[in-house]
Amino acid sequence: MAGVKLHNLSVGYDRHPAVQRLTGAFAPDTLTAVVGPNGSGKSTLLKALAGHARPLAGEIDLCGVRPAEIAYLPQAHGLDLKFPLSLGDLVGFGLIGRRGLFGGLRTEDRDRLAEVMAQVGLQGLERRPIGSVSGGQLQRALFARVMAQDAKLVLLDEPFNGIDARAAEDLAQLMANWPAQGRTVIAVLHDLDLVRRLCPQSLVLAREAVAWGPTDTTVSPERLIEARRLAESWNTADEPPVSARPMESV
Repeated sequence: MAGVKLHNLSVGYDRHPAVQRLTGAFAPDTLTAVVGPNGSGKSTLLKALAGHARPLAGEIDLCGVRPAEIAYLPQAHGLDLKFPLSLGDLVGFGLIGRRGLFGGLRTEDRDRLAEVMAQVGLQGLERRPIGSVSGGQLQRALFARVMAQDAKLVLLDEPFNGIDARAAEDLAQLMANWPAQGRTVIAVLHDLDLVRRLCPQSLVLAREAVAWGPTDTTVSPERLIEARRLAESWNTADEPPVSARPMESV
């Protein structure tokens, strides 16, 4: 079972912590939303869980989950849209962990790819170059790639950005079903209505844990106000001295 345990975790850049002293656990086969103000360390936390950022201190215990069993959808895709790659090829990369980089697709693989592309509303667009589709279609293809990977641990950073409301709701419903399929899902989300409707567990983050547990108690006005207060205090502390700030134009 794919849970995640954190012990006194601090993660950051140039020894400057973006997440600090985080201790707790994401239970196996659950959907947990990570919410908080801008700059509160949400994306950094997911990067660390995906193995893309090294802890400054503390530990991450993936409870036996191997890197190939982790699916990670970052906030910025980083794709070269001029590269000659089709949507079908992009989604098919989700199978590399099972088939290897040069492994051929089997009939069941092609059936699975067709299935996930249909589920995200991209049926018939398999041959379309990634540079010729809308941002919303590209984001749906990246979501479908995560689905094709069939991972034990799924990490999503604002997965519904750039997607129209109806498509976002459809994808969110798919996401909500994953724990019942044996997946542990951790998603950075900003839509609090969606969080309250679909995410049983939540972590309210402001560099440190403000609240972590059942959504109906953690995502409360009081906790969100506390998170914003903490974020504002950190932002103020991070500002350079007045003499070191650039002059404002007048």
